[in-house]
Amino acid sequence: MDKATVIGLGAAALFIVLGITNNFMDIGAIGTFINIPSIMITVGGTIASVMAAYSMKQIKSMMKVVKNAFKDTEISTTNIISRLVSFAEKARREGLLALEDDLEKLEDEFLKDGIQMVIDGTDPEIIRTILETEITYIDERHKSGRSMMDMSATMAPAFGMIGTLIGLINMLKGLDDPDALGPGMAVALITTLYGSIMANVVFTPLSNKLKIKSEEELLYKQMMLEGLLSIQAGDNPRVVEEKLKAYLEPDNSVSSQSAQDDDDD
Repeated sequence: MDKATVIGLGAAALFIVLGITNNFMDIGAIGTFINIPSIMITVGGTIASVMAAYSMKQIKSMMKVVKNAFKDTEISTTNIISRLVSFAEKARREGLLALEDDLEKLEDEFLKDGIQMVIDGTDPEIIRTILETEITYIDERHKSGRSMMDMSATMAPAFGMIGTLIGLINMLKGLDDPDALGPGMAVALITTLYGSIMANVVFTPLSNKLKIKSEEELLYKQMMLEGLLSIQAGDNPRVVEEKLKAYLEPDNSVSSQSAQDDDDD
């Protein structure tokens, strides 16, 4: 589980509750901020608008994508480089067919498919086309999931405002009772609060987390693609390593070099 996502959402909820209850000094104040009709308008309206904009297939796909925000899917770039370099060394010593022994040990289907095509002697351009198409499909699937989160972040405040307008209309119908104006205004504004919380505490942060995870995954896939083509071309393992290290951030690149030096020692 991605601890940062859980801690971030939990901390945001905690700080909001602290603000409402004056550091838990007035727990009863929470009841003032609970309004079932407002929840129905904001939450129900947001869900309904998303369902109207997307197909059921896309909505089901979004649920799978959203789960990624809570999964600890961090991939070690140094491990990927080490594995591809070891494949390059084995291919140089024993030939590409020797890599077939490692296929069953691979969990990443993208890497497994790529290695299989290399072993089969598939043309490099065909390998690049197939794997780049798969990368593009992964990117589009991720974008579709994020777009629904972004739409939800837009629609939640909009339905919050709709709820507020409904509340104001109902409040203005009772202008003959001045004492009811204050409580009526408070209830009317609750839907705006709900919409703002949903957009800025839930949907926008999750959309950004999904974007970051997607970019990382696509980078790793591209790294694997270049490594596979380099192995097929018969490049020296050191050349393969240097090519792949170009995808790393400077700090990771230094760490990777240090780890490699330790192995050599």
